[in-house]
Amino acid sequence: MVEALLLSMKLSLVTTAILIIFSLGISYLLAYGKFRGKEFVEALLLLPLLLPPTVLGFYLVYMLSPASPVGSLLETVFGRPLLFSFEALVLGSLIYSLPFGVFPIKEAFQSVDRRYIETAYVFGYSGLETFLKVILPLSSRGILTATALVFAHTMGEFGVVLMIGGNIPGETRTLSIYIYDEVQALRYGEAHRASILLLSVSLITLLLILSFRRRWVTGYI
Repeated sequence: MVEALLLSMKLSLVTTAILIIFSLGISYLLAYGKFRGKEFVEALLLLPLLLPPTVLGFYLVYMLSPASPVGSLLETVFGRPLLFSFEALVLGSLIYSLPFGVFPIKEAFQSVDRRYIETAYVFGYSGLETFLKVILPLSSRGILTATALVFAHTMGEFGVVLMIGGNIPGETRTLSIYIYDEVQALRYGEAHRASILLLSVSLITLLLILSFRRRWVTGYI
Protein backbone atom coordinates (compact mmCIF):
# COMPACT_ATOMS: atom_id res chain seq x y z
CA MET A 1 0.00 0.00 0.00
CA VAL A 2 2.83 2.42 0.87
CA GLU A 3 4.51 1.72 -2.48
CA ALA A 4 1.27 2.48 -4.32
CA LEU A 5 0.78 5.68 -2.29
CA LEU A 6 4.31 6.92 -3.07
CA LEU A 7 3.77 6.20 -6.76
CA SER A 8 0.48 8.14 -6.72
CA MET A 9 2.15 11.10 -5.03
CA LYS A 10 5.05 11.02 -7.48
CA LEU A 11 2.63 10.93 -10.41
CA SER A 12 0.59 13.80 -8.95
CA LEU A 13 3.65 15.97 -8.29
CA VAL A 14 5.16 15.41 -11.74
CA THR A 15 1.83 15.95 -13.50
CA THR A 16 1.07 19.10 -11.51
CA ALA A 17 4.50 20.65 -12.12
CA ILE A 18 4.39 20.03 -15.88
CA LEU A 19 0.74 20.91 -16.37
CA ILE A 20 0.82 24.20 -14.45
CA ILE A 21 3.80 25.41 -16.50
CA PHE A 22 2.06 24.40 -19.71
CA SER A 23 -1.22 25.92 -18.56
CA LEU A 24 0.38 29.33 -18.00
CA GLY A 25 1.16 29.59 -21.70
CA ILE A 26 -2.09 28.23 -23.11
CA SER A 27 -4.18 30.18 -20.58
CA TYR A 28 -2.44 33.41 -21.58
CA LEU A 29 -3.26 32.77 -25.24
CA LEU A 30 -6.89 32.00 -24.43
CA ALA A 31 -7.26 35.00 -22.11
CA TYR A 32 -5.59 37.65 -24.27
CA GLY A 33 -5.16 36.15 -27.72
CA LYS A 34 -7.47 36.84 -30.65
CA PHE A 35 -7.44 34.12 -33.29
CA ARG A 36 -9.84 32.08 -35.37
CA GLY A 37 -10.99 28.84 -33.87
CA LYS A 38 -10.53 30.00 -30.29
CA GLU A 39 -13.86 28.49 -29.24
CA PHE A 40 -12.92 25.21 -30.89
CA VAL A 41 -9.62 25.12 -28.98
CA GLU A 42 -11.45 25.75 -25.69
CA ALA A 43 -13.97 23.00 -26.49
CA LEU A 44 -11.12 20.62 -27.29
CA LEU A 45 -9.44 21.39 -23.97
CA LEU A 46 -12.71 20.75 -22.14
CA LEU A 47 -13.27 17.34 -23.76
CA PRO A 48 -11.56 15.35 -20.94
CA LEU A 49 -14.35 16.56 -18.63
CA LEU A 50 -17.01 15.03 -20.88
CA LEU A 51 -15.37 11.89 -22.23
CA PRO A 52 -15.57 8.71 -20.14
CA PRO A 53 -12.08 7.78 -18.90
CA THR A 54 -12.31 4.50 -20.81
CA VAL A 55 -12.78 6.33 -24.12
CA LEU A 56 -9.84 8.64 -23.47
CA GLY A 57 -7.79 5.68 -22.25
CA PHE A 58 -8.61 3.66 -25.36
CA TYR A 59 -7.37 6.37 -27.72
CA LEU A 60 -4.25 6.88 -25.64
CA VAL A 61 -3.55 3.13 -25.77
CA TYR A 62 -3.91 3.26 -29.54
CA MET A 63 -1.72 6.37 -29.82
CA LEU A 64 1.07 4.94 -27.63
CA SER A 65 1.08 1.46 -29.15
CA PRO A 66 4.09 0.66 -31.38
CA ALA A 67 1.65 0.07 -34.27
CA SER A 68 0.73 3.78 -34.41
CA PRO A 69 2.99 6.45 -35.96
CA VAL A 70 3.16 8.39 -32.68
CA GLY A 71 3.91 5.29 -30.65
CA SER A 72 6.56 4.18 -33.12
CA LEU A 73 8.21 7.61 -33.00
CA LEU A 74 8.18 7.66 -29.19
CA GLU A 75 9.66 4.16 -29.08
CA THR A 76 12.48 5.35 -31.35
CA VAL A 77 13.13 8.41 -29.17
CA PHE A 78 12.98 6.63 -25.80
CA GLY A 79 14.36 3.30 -26.94
CA ARG A 80 11.35 1.37 -25.62
CA PRO A 81 7.55 1.42 -25.86
CA LEU A 82 5.92 3.97 -23.54
CA LEU A 83 2.72 2.00 -23.09
CA PHE A 84 2.43 0.45 -19.62
CA SER A 85 5.14 2.66 -18.14
CA PHE A 86 5.28 5.55 -15.68
CA GLU A 87 5.81 7.94 -18.58
CA ALA A 88 2.51 6.76 -20.07
CA LEU A 89 0.80 7.51 -16.75
CA VAL A 90 2.20 11.04 -16.82
CA LEU A 91 1.04 11.63 -20.39
CA GLY A 92 -2.44 10.31 -19.65
CA SER A 93 -2.67 12.37 -16.46
CA LEU A 94 -1.61 15.53 -18.27
CA ILE A 95 -4.40 15.12 -20.82
CA TYR A 96 -7.03 13.99 -18.32
CA SER A 97 -6.34 16.86 -15.89
CA LEU A 98 -5.83 19.51 -18.58
CA PRO A 99 -9.10 21.43 -17.96
CA PHE A 100 -8.33 21.71 -14.23
CA GLY A 101 -5.04 23.40 -15.00
CA VAL A 102 -5.96 25.66 -17.90
CA PHE A 103 -9.33 27.16 -17.10
CA PRO A 104 -8.83 28.39 -13.49
CA ILE A 105 -5.66 30.16 -14.64
CA LYS A 106 -7.40 31.55 -17.72
CA GLU A 107 -10.16 33.00 -15.54
CA ALA A 108 -7.55 34.47 -13.19
CA PHE A 109 -5.73 36.13 -16.11
CA GLN A 110 -8.97 37.59 -17.43
CA SER A 111 -9.83 39.01 -13.99
CA VAL A 112 -6.68 41.17 -13.93
CA ASP A 113 -7.69 44.81 -14.33
CA ARG A 114 -6.58 46.00 -17.77
CA ARG A 115 -5.53 49.32 -16.24
CA TYR A 116 -2.64 47.61 -14.44
CA ILE A 117 -1.45 46.05 -17.68
CA GLU A 118 -1.72 49.33 -19.59
CA THR A 119 0.11 51.15 -16.79
CA ALA A 120 2.96 48.63 -17.03
CA TYR A 121 3.27 49.32 -20.75
CA VAL A 122 3.27 53.07 -20.08
CA PHE A 123 6.22 52.61 -17.72
CA GLY A 124 8.12 50.77 -20.43
CA TYR A 125 7.58 47.16 -19.37
CA SER A 126 7.95 44.62 -22.15
CA GLY A 127 5.27 41.99 -22.70
CA LEU A 128 7.31 39.40 -20.78
CA GLU A 129 8.00 41.79 -17.90
CA THR A 130 4.32 42.68 -17.70
CA PHE A 131 3.43 39.00 -17.58
CA LEU A 132 5.99 38.16 -14.88
CA LYS A 133 5.66 41.28 -12.70
CA VAL A 134 1.99 42.19 -13.10
CA ILE A 135 -0.22 39.42 -14.47
CA LEU A 136 1.31 36.47 -12.61
CA PRO A 137 1.28 38.04 -9.12
CA LEU A 138 -2.29 39.26 -9.56
CA SER A 139 -3.35 35.80 -10.76
CA SER A 140 -1.75 33.89 -7.89
CA ARG A 141 -5.08 32.81 -6.41
CA GLY A 142 -6.18 31.14 -9.65
CA ILE A 143 -2.78 29.51 -10.18
CA LEU A 144 -2.82 27.96 -6.71
CA THR A 145 -6.41 26.83 -7.19
CA ALA A 146 -5.40 25.09 -10.42
CA THR A 147 -2.45 23.49 -8.60
CA ALA A 148 -4.74 22.08 -5.91
CA LEU A 149 -7.28 20.80 -8.44
CA VAL A 150 -4.70 19.11 -10.68
CA PHE A 151 -2.94 17.43 -7.76
CA ALA A 152 -6.13 16.12 -6.17
CA HIS A 153 -7.60 15.02 -9.50
CA THR A 154 -4.45 13.08 -10.39
CA MET A 155 -4.28 11.42 -6.97
CA GLY A 156 -7.72 9.90 -7.46
CA GLU A 157 -7.32 8.98 -11.12
CA PHE A 158 -8.30 5.41 -12.03
CA GLY A 159 -9.74 4.61 -15.46
CA VAL A 160 -7.16 6.29 -17.67
CA VAL A 161 -4.12 5.16 -15.67
CA LEU A 162 -5.38 1.58 -15.55
CA MET A 163 -5.86 1.39 -19.32
CA ILE A 164 -2.54 2.92 -20.36
CA GLY A 165 -0.41 1.81 -17.41
CA GLY A 166 -1.82 -1.56 -16.52
CA ASN A 167 -1.19 -2.84 -13.02
CA ILE A 168 2.55 -3.23 -12.52
CA PRO A 169 3.62 -3.01 -8.85
CA GLY A 170 6.18 -0.26 -8.30
CA GLU A 171 5.81 1.02 -11.86
CA THR A 172 2.19 1.80 -12.69
CA ARG A 173 0.14 0.47 -9.75
CA THR A 174 -1.23 3.64 -8.15
CA LEU A 175 -3.19 3.73 -4.90
CA SER A 176 -6.55 3.88 -6.69
CA ILE A 177 -5.66 0.72 -8.63
CA TYR A 178 -4.46 -0.90 -5.41
CA ILE A 179 -7.87 -0.22 -3.85
CA TYR A 180 -9.59 -1.75 -6.88
CA ASP A 181 -7.42 -4.88 -6.59
CA GLU A 182 -8.24 -5.28 -2.91
CA VAL A 183 -11.98 -4.96 -3.57
CA GLN A 184 -11.73 -7.52 -6.38
CA ALA A 185 -9.99 -9.89 -3.96
CA LEU A 186 -12.74 -9.27 -1.36
CA ARG A 187 -10.20 -7.81 1.08
CA TYR A 188 -12.53 -5.02 2.12
CA GLY A 189 -10.63 -4.13 5.29
CA GLU A 190 -7.44 -3.40 3.35
CA ALA A 191 -9.43 -1.54 0.69
CA HIS A 192 -11.03 0.57 3.42
CA ARG A 193 -7.64 1.45 4.96
CA ALA A 194 -6.21 2.36 1.56
CA SER A 195 -9.28 4.48 0.76
CA ILE A 196 -8.98 6.36 4.06
CA LEU A 197 -5.29 6.93 3.32
CA LEU A 198 -6.02 8.28 -0.15
CA LEU A 199 -8.78 10.51 1.20
CA SER A 200 -6.56 11.83 4.01
CA VAL A 201 -3.57 12.59 1.78
CA SER A 202 -5.75 14.37 -0.80
CA LEU A 203 -7.57 16.39 1.86
CA ILE A 204 -4.39 17.41 3.71
CA THR A 205 -2.72 18.42 0.45
CA LEU A 206 -5.71 20.53 -0.58
CA LEU A 207 -5.85 22.21 2.84
CA LEU A 208 -2.13 23.04 2.71
CA ILE A 209 -2.35 24.52 -0.79
CA LEU A 210 -5.51 26.51 -0.01
CA SER A 211 -4.00 27.78 3.25
CA PHE A 212 -0.85 28.83 1.39
CA ARG A 213 -3.02 30.55 -1.21
CA ARG A 214 -4.86 32.53 1.46
CA ARG A 215 -1.63 33.60 3.14
CA TRP A 216 0.07 34.49 -0.11
CA VAL A 217 -2.82 36.43 -1.56
CA THR A 218 -3.55 38.39 1.64
CA GLY A 219 0.11 39.10 2.21
CA TYR A 220 0.48 37.21 5.47
CA ILE A 221 3.76 35.73 4.29
